[in-house]
Amino acid sequence: MIGRLHCLVIDCPAPLELAGFYAELLGLDRIDAATDWVTLGRGAMLPVLALQQVADFRAPCWRDPDAPGQLHVDVLVDDLDAAEPRVIELGATLLEGSPKPIGYRVYADPVGHPFCLVTPESVSWSAGAP
Repeated sequence: MIGRLHCLVIDCPAPLELAGFYAELLGLDRIDAATDWVTLGRGAMLPVLALQQVADFRAPCWRDPDAPGQLHVDVLVDDLDAAEPRVIELGATLLEGSPKPIGYRVYADPVGHPFCLVTPESVSWSAGAP
């Protein structure tokens, strides 16, 4: 195992507005909120859903390859430098233009789906979570 599922992240034009829909739909609470990012979860448990603002958002269209789904998985790891070679060995690639900041890195899975490796210090709402 390289890491643990941290949350599913959905791209959208207005996270604060969309968060109300998903909070009610899934019975989740707001853990963290800003104009460009909202995190939903249940109490002290790890977040289960995050909404991320994307400039020039284009809504996905079911079964239309020209308007693909816009979401990604965040994977919680203890050490980015240790996890990176392992995900690359599995077939992932560090996305071009993705800096290597402290706390997270963006990759593509073997068929191109983006995902992030994140560390506890990059997501304040994960502090102390199991």
